[in-house]
Amino acid sequence: MNAPTLKIIEDLAEIDATAWDALAGSDPFVSHAYLYALQQSGCATAQFGWQAQFITLWEQGRLLAAMPLYLKMNSYGEHVFDWAWADAYHRHGLRYYPKLVCAVPFAPVTGARLLAAPGPDRDRLRKLLLNSALQLAKASGVSSLHCLFPDEEDALLMQQQNMMLRQDVQFHWQNQGYRDFDEFLAALSRDKRKRIRQERRKVRDAGIQLQCISGENATKDQWSFFASCYAHTREIHHSPPALNEDFFQRIGAALPQNTLLVIATRDGRPVASALNIVTSNALYGRSWGAFEFHSGLHFETCYYQAIEFCIARRIRTFEGGAQGEHKLARGFLPVTTRSAHWISHSEFARAIDNYLQRETDAISEYVDELNVRSPFKRQTN
Repeated sequence: MNAPTLKIIEDLAEIDATAWDALAGSDPFVSHAYLYALQQSGCATAQFGWQAQFITLWEQGRLLAAMPLYLKMNSYGEHVFDWAWADAYHRHGLRYYPKLVCAVPFAPVTGARLLAAPGPDRDRLRKLLLNSALQLAKASGVSSLHCLFPDEEDALLMQQQNMMLRQDVQFHWQNQGYRDFDEFLAALSRDKRKRIRQERRKVRDAGIQLQCISGENATKDQWSFFASCYAHTREIHHSPPALNEDFFQRIGAALPQNTLLVIATRDGRPVASALNIVTSNALYGRSWGAFEFHSGLHFETCYYQAIEFCIARRIRTFEGGAQGEHKLARGFLPVTTRSAHWISHSEFARAIDNYLQRETDAISEYVDELNVRSPFKRQTN
């Protein structure tokens, strides 16, 4: 195989969707439709700190491999927090921004980041992508290169290329082949089971009904309602909306098989909604919002309806999103996630490497502590 041609793409419209998706596989988050919706809606553009620098490899006009890469002027929407690193740079009179970030904007979801189709050249192409990103980082004079939420295979390659690995913790629900929600509850300890039943009862007593609506059946008005819920809740928490209605309408239209809306109604009026992304093996809780506060409504809309959906369709894993130790009491267990980092400044690189070693030990202890507090019944011999 001859050396492929490297192209840096700033507009995903330049790449045929079928060719891109042949590399992305079944992961909706790195699909052409999802990333293009982020671009076309204006959510992930240079105006908001996401300047596309997608690295692509070609041979005779055929796309061989790709890497979603962005030039960032801030650290918003990444869910791997390096604000302290940026502050340390600033205090020493150095510029941390711009930096290069390989990620799916606003999506703390683990997956492939070095995209190449299966075949004998796959590993070589993945290594070429990563080396090209590292060379770009060095040549462009950015402070750093960060790859967020890579899967285990990509993380190992990044570590082999002398990138520093960082760990964090999320909370995922695992389907143990439950027949129904009651069987799931039966596996929990008594106090956790009681709390969940109380939360669900409060929602019912408030006269709230919930409906799961697949993307194939969701209407534009329902997507519009979800978007308004999301924007309202972000506003009252003083967080500018990262995503907009145009983005949600686009993924609803382009990825109907991968989207699920949960809508809560009271007295015939919708009052809250949540968005999930769905595959055959996993469900991902993404965003939610509400116009009314009711005790337990957040947990019902975002967690319990999704768990019931997973049980009914035998979906193996439900990822509830970033952070959230409160998920532990509701049947979620800790899972370690990864990111990989290259730092240009040698002294800062050493300092960050030392910090990451201590942080990794702390994360390991934290996961052990969480597992001791497992919400499930203890097995007796």
